[in-house]
Amino acid sequence: MSVRVARALGAWGWGAGGRRGASGFRPPPPGAVDVAELLRDATAAAEEGPREPAARRPPGQCSVLLFPGQGSQEVGMGRGLLRYPRVRELYAAARRVLGYDLLELSLRGPQAALDRTAHCQPAVFVASLAAVEKLQHLQPAVIESCVAAAGFSVGEFAALVFAGAMEFSEGLYAVKIRAEAMQEASEAVPSGMLSVLGRPQTKFASACLEAREHCKTLGIEDPVCEVANYLFPDCRVISGHLEALQFLQKNSSRFHFRRTKMLPVSGAFHTRLMEPAVEPLAQVLEAIDVKMPLVSVHANVSGSRYRHPKHIRQLLVEQVVSPVKWEQTMHALYERKRGSDFPRTFEVGPGRQLGAILRSCNLQAWKSYSHVGVLEADEAAEATDQGQ
Repeated sequence: MSVRVARALGAWGWGAGGRRGASGFRPPPPGAVDVAELLRDATAAAEEGPREPAARRPPGQCSVLLFPGQGSQEVGMGRGLLRYPRVRELYAAARRVLGYDLLELSLRGPQAALDRTAHCQPAVFVASLAAVEKLQHLQPAVIESCVAAAGFSVGEFAALVFAGAMEFSEGLYAVKIRAEAMQEASEAVPSGMLSVLGRPQTKFASACLEAREHCKTLGIEDPVCEVANYLFPDCRVISGHLEALQFLQKNSSRFHFRRTKMLPVSGAFHTRLMEPAVEPLAQVLEAIDVKMPLVSVHANVSGSRYRHPKHIRQLLVEQVVSPVKWEQTMHALYERKRGSDFPRTFEVGPGRQLGAILRSCNLQAWKSYSHVGVLEADEAAEATDQGQ
């Protein structure tokens, strides 16, 4: 077990039972999750003497974990995880933090309730970390050899908890506050998100500018229409007022858009329309004892890895109103000399969207990609893959 991964898994807050920060969040029961205990034990080992960095492993023997974001949720997620040790305890701890039965909602829905921002963000967060438990049970060497992690939007919180930057219960509470505040902000203004597949000649900034000017002619003051997610070359998600997004769809051929699709979300996430959610999240993060991650975690706001714990609080708050630079993150994680080996990549949680994006960003890196699913159907598919 690498020192970094051992301490990070322990930092989920499942081992010592004491409160790390001033937040007052009730910790999960002692000994509930082994994965966590392993990373905590390594803290002492790290203090006893020098260690060889895990990054010195040959790239082909290292692993990277990717954590999905909102939009990947579906009813039934978690069912494929319940036979693994400690997953039910994980959901029991979540119930205490959230005040409702997240497992019941995840397993049985209804989908409309699960899709609400206030519910789906905690649901994806917990399911993803439960998928880490599955991975730890089936392939512990993957956890041991992990050198980096990244998460899309709310998935960044799961990546940070996995890496030991904050405890599970505190991270989940921050996600709860974030999700509820974003839900409220999204209900204040008719807005949304539009996925756009463009062409090399597509000028996204100019298209957004025209859409904002169109909104002004409709009497909308200070309209919002801007790139919210950088996914892969020529593919962006644009967030803003609904009128702006409808204008872009109507004029898609003029802007050289190949395909557009409205996303099933309730608001213009990662824009200034989410500003009402900034202060509630900032307040809860101030109450959390944030530590330096034990494996590299890349920030959505910059695409670069975190260098200091104070930057984690700062950039998690900025992320709410800033674009997710996922394409840039993929380049930072996987760019290397021609002929070099790539690490094994594991998408942990519901859906395979991050794998599809990786394939479009870096085909060679994608060839070492695997999905750690959360559905019963995922279990069957993975068993078939292993039998081949």
